[in-house]
Amino acid sequence: MSHDARLQKAVLAELNWDPSVPAGHIGVTANNGVVTLSGHAGSYAAKYAAERAAARVDGVKAVAEAIEVQLEDRFKRGDEAIASAIVERLSWDTTVPHDSIKAQVEDGWVSLRGEVRWHFQKDAAEAAVRPLAGVVGVINHVTLKPRVDVTDVSNDIRTALHRSWFFDGDMIKVSVDGGTVRLTGSVDSPHDRMVAERTAWAAPGAVKVENLLEIV
Repeated sequence: MSHDARLQKAVLAELNWDPSVPAGHIGVTANNGVVTLSGHAGSYAAKYAAERAAARVDGVKAVAEAIEVQLEDRFKRGDEAIASAIVERLSWDTTVPHDSIKAQVEDGWVSLRGEVRWHFQKDAAEAAVRPLAGVVGVINHVTLKPRVDVTDVSNDIRTALHRSWFFDGDMIKVSVDGGTVRLTGSVDSPHDRMVAERTAWAAPGAVKVENLLEIV
């Protein structure tokens, strides 16, 4: 069995293993470590879960997705109802600063805008919206407020990387220009690449992360 055939089999097994993924409606192909997902999902949350499941399989270098969201009847909502649900949901989310995020909804696609202090708050806003009924996609335009305490950002990120057991921190180089953090080097998997990026986003003063890490 070729490497791509084994990888395809492993991704299919992972999709079937994850109960949040509609595996029966998703096709998988693999080519030189790049996995392509096709088919359809009954909600945007299910589509997102499929992408995450595929990315965490050992040997996957990148995930290209062509999954179409075909909402089940019970999940269909009008744009006005979706927008109202978003306002309500964000008002209950303690990780999202009050009145910091505005949402626009068009044909089930949600655009988020606003400004927050931390990247985890930007992620939290998207995570709150993603599973709502009627949503077929989310575009996150939320920006981060620039901060001035960036002098030790590079050292702080390197120290945090060395604390992680996911990878060898020495394989990753960190450079900082203003609030932009650039990661270069190599990691073993898309999951490790994502962990490194999340680590960089956690640094005070980081307003942009350029993840140039290669998967080997």
